[in-house]
Amino acid sequence: MSNQAQNHEFQEWWNKQRGFLDKPDSTAFLTVEISNPTTSDPTVDKGHTRSARQLSWLWLLKFQQLATSLAWLTNGSVYLLRTANRRIAASRTDSPSDSSASSRRLYRIIKLFLLLVILLLCFELAAYFKGWHFSPPSMESAEAAVERAYAKWLEIRAGYLAPPLQSLTNVCIVLFLIQSVDRVVLMLGCFWIKFRKLRPVAAVEYDGSENVEDYPMVLVQIPMCNEREVYQQSISACCVQDWPKERMLIQVLDDSDELDAQLLIKAEVQKWQQRGVHILYRHRLIRTGYKAGNLKSAMNCDYVKDYEFVAIFDADFQPGPDFLKKTIPYFKGKDDLALVQTRWAFVNKDENLLTRLQNINLSFHFEVEQQVNGVFINFFGFNGTAGVWRIKALEECGGWLERTTVEDMDIAVRAHLCGWKFIYLNDVKSPMRLTRNSNIAGIQVQCSCSACALLTHFVQRCLLARKRI
Repeated sequence: MSNQAQNHEFQEWWNKQRGFLDKPDSTAFLTVEISNPTTSDPTVDKGHTRSARQLSWLWLLKFQQLATSLAWLTNGSVYLLRTANRRIAASRTDSPSDSSASSRRLYRIIKLFLLLVILLLCFELAAYFKGWHFSPPSMESAEAAVERAYAKWLEIRAGYLAPPLQSLTNVCIVLFLIQSVDRVVLMLGCFWIKFRKLRPVAAVEYDGSENVEDYPMVLVQIPMCNEREVYQQSISACCVQDWPKERMLIQVLDDSDELDAQLLIKAEVQKWQQRGVHILYRHRLIRTGYKAGNLKSAMNCDYVKDYEFVAIFDADFQPGPDFLKKTIPYFKGKDDLALVQTRWAFVNKDENLLTRLQNINLSFHFEVEQQVNGVFINFFGFNGTAGVWRIKALEECGGWLERTTVEDMDIAVRAHLCGWKFIYLNDVKSPMRLTRNSNIAGIQVQCSCSACALLTHFVQRCLLARKRI
C-alpha cells in the first residue's frame, strides 16, 4: 500500500510539471530559437547543430592538417634539393672529364628551365591578383600583323640576305669545280699508275742473311689512352716483329686516366719484358697536348738519339710481323726521304652500313689520293699511324707540336716545306678496326675544323715569310 501511495504522489507531481512546461509563457526562457537566413523553416535539426566548442576544435583540426601538409611539402622539397646536390657533386668527382662536362651542361639546362618556370608562375600569380586580363587579338588584327611581318621579311631578304647568299653560292660553285678537276686529275693519275705499273723500289731487301749490325736501330711507339679492348693485340703485334731484338725498342705511351686501364697495360708490358723483348711503359703525369704531347714527351728521352727511325702505330692497329722489313729498306740510299706510309686494311669493313661507307671513303683516299701524290710529287698527308719516320727529319722540322689536334698533317706539311720527301706503299697493309658507331661524325668535324685552322696558320706564315714555320 505504501508503494502505491508513493507512486500516486509522484504521478501527481509529474503532471504538474508537465503542465508548467506546456505553457507558452515559460518557453521564452527555457528554449533558444536559432533561425537560419538561408531556409524558411524556423526549426533546426538537432543533428546539424554545432556548439562553439565543437567549431573551435574543428578549425583547430583543419589548421593542424594544413600545417602538417606544409611541413611535409617543405621537408620533401629540402630532401629533393639535397639529393640533387649530392648527385651533382658525385658526378663531378666520379665521372670522366667528357661525361662530367656534358652532365654539367645538362644540369645547367635543367636549372634554367626551372628558373623560367618559377618566373612564369610568379608572373601568372601577379596577373591574377592585379586583375590583368589578356584577351586574344581579333582575326582582322592578326591577319594584318602577319601581312606586315611577311612584307618586312621580304624586304630584309631581298636587301640584306640575298646578296651575301648569292656570293656564297658562287664561291661554292667555284670550289666544286676545283674539286671536280682535282678528282679527274687524280683518277687519270691512278689509271696511269696501274697501266705503267709504277711503284716505289727498295734499294735492299732483308732476307735474314745479313749481320745484326746491318739492321738500323728502330724505335716503335704505341700511343694509347684508355684502350681496354685492343691494347693486347697492338702490343703483341709490335713485339713479334721479325727484327733483331737488340736493334729495336718498343715504347708503350699510355695516357690513360683510369687506374685499372693503366694496370692492365703495364701488366701486358711486363709480360713481354719477361720474354726478352725490349719494351718500355711510359705514363705522363701532366697529360697536355693530347697525342702530339704524348709523342713529343717520348721523343725527348735521352736514349732516342741512338735510334735512326721511328715507327708509329695507334692502339687499334696490328701490323704484320714483316712490317719493318717491308718499309725500312726504302730509306737505304735516300737521304732526303722522311716518311714511308703504308695502307690501312679494315678487318670489319662489312660489319654494318657505317663501316662500309668508311671503307669506300678511305679506300679512295689511299688508292687514289695518296698513291698518286706519292708517285708524282712525293708528298701527301701523314695518316698519323702505320708509318715510319726518319728521326732526323722530325727534328729538323721542329718535332711534334701541341698547337693542333691534327698533328699528323701539321708535321707532314712542315717536313715538306723543309724539303723532305715521302713514299707511299700501297702493297703493304696494316690491319685495323673501323669505328662501328656514330662517334666518327664528331671526330670528322673536329679534324676538319682543326685542318682549316692549320691551313690558315700556314697561309699566314707563308705570306709573311718572317718566322720559321
